[in-house]
Amino acid sequence: MKKRTTALLLCLALFLTLASGCAGEPNLQAQDLTKTISARDVDTTGALSDTTTQAATDFCVELFQESCLTGDNALLSPVSVLYAMAMAANGAQGDTLTQMEAAFGMSIQDLDQYLAAFQEAIPRKSGVSIANSLWLRDTENLNVEESFLQTNADYFDPDIYLAPFDGTTVADINRWVDARTDGMIPHLVDQLSESTVICLINALTFEQKWEEVYEKDQVRPGTFTLEDGTERTVELMYSEESYFLEDEDTLGFLKYYKGRDYAFVALLPEEGMPLAEYAASLTGEKLCRMLRNIQEGIVSAALPKFQMEDTLSLAAPLASMGITDAFDPGLADFSALGSCGSGPLYISEVLHKTFLSVDEQKTKAAAATLVAMDAGAECFVGREVILDRPFLCLLIHCETGLPLFMGAVMDIGQ
Repeated sequence: MKKRTTALLLCLALFLTLASGCAGEPNLQAQDLTKTISARDVDTTGALSDTTTQAATDFCVELFQESCLTGDNALLSPVSVLYAMAMAANGAQGDTLTQMEAAFGMSIQDLDQYLAAFQEAIPRKSGVSIANSLWLRDTENLNVEESFLQTNADYFDPDIYLAPFDGTTVADINRWVDARTDGMIPHLVDQLSESTVICLINALTFEQKWEEVYEKDQVRPGTFTLEDGTERTVELMYSEESYFLEDEDTLGFLKYYKGRDYAFVALLPEEGMPLAEYAASLTGEKLCRMLRNIQEGIVSAALPKFQMEDTLSLAAPLASMGITDAFDPGLADFSALGSCGSGPLYISEVLHKTFLSVDEQKTKAAAATLVAMDAGAECFVGREVILDRPFLCLLIHCETGLPLFMGAVMDIGQ
């Protein structure tokens, strides 16, 4: 029963302590308004239901498909994107909100409760952290509804800043992200548009030691073969794992981190099937089915040591998922957020940066998502999974199965 319960929880969604996760507060020039709005207690009982977690899984998989199947290495934290977009959606109304809720697969009220409940489910001092912030341009033209700030404070506990949105604010945002990602993402934004009046930011970090670390004699030189036949010399970490998962097109393994709150999942498509083709065939339901049927058995596995980082603009992928009005200054309705005298509020950019490092001892990862809002017009024995060619990787929270990170590893590099 315990094995089945774990598998069911894993499938609730596919790749965070409540503390900020930083050793010290960054020294910022922006005016800190955080203490002016106190978070109220919210009831999240039953929020982590099969229905909401399936919806979250579908969003994660679809966003990965829309943004990461480019033929190159790609890394995404769909959880980070969900938090940043949920904060923005709390200011949306009309068709803008309807489209966002359709993409989320649930109402904004349900998503707020789901993400708050997810935070509550994260073990404290677990090596995973999440932080949110709201940045408001210091101008008389911008009027922000108190209800918008209060709702976000209740569910996401963001830092709130009033800033001039000049070079000092760019530096402040980068310092905040650097501190909240433990230095893994030291630089998020280069400049802020003159029409940008609000930034909503999520930062997520992940650092976990393997339950069973790789010993020196388990690390040996190997070859990673790209889809075009190019060969790379890499260091492969060999092990014998105890859990595998499969469907008609792929075979993979699960490797736990210490404490079993989180796990690494690798999915290797069958020989000859391009990784993009397999990833495009995934659905939340298909992934859940695999995770429900995780089996015990000896798996001879090899995982390459690798490090990757990525920068993605997610405006077009999110629009492809049906969120179109939010990016159109002529159609966007963020009247529940507030108003700006220089024009209607709309989302001008969703910037996403990620970092991932996998070695013998541990896995480190970080993500930062910035939503810019502008004002204006516009097993059984014998199975083998050798990750010596392109593969998918996920970093999952074991209680819920929510994918903190999803990656397409196409090339380990020279």
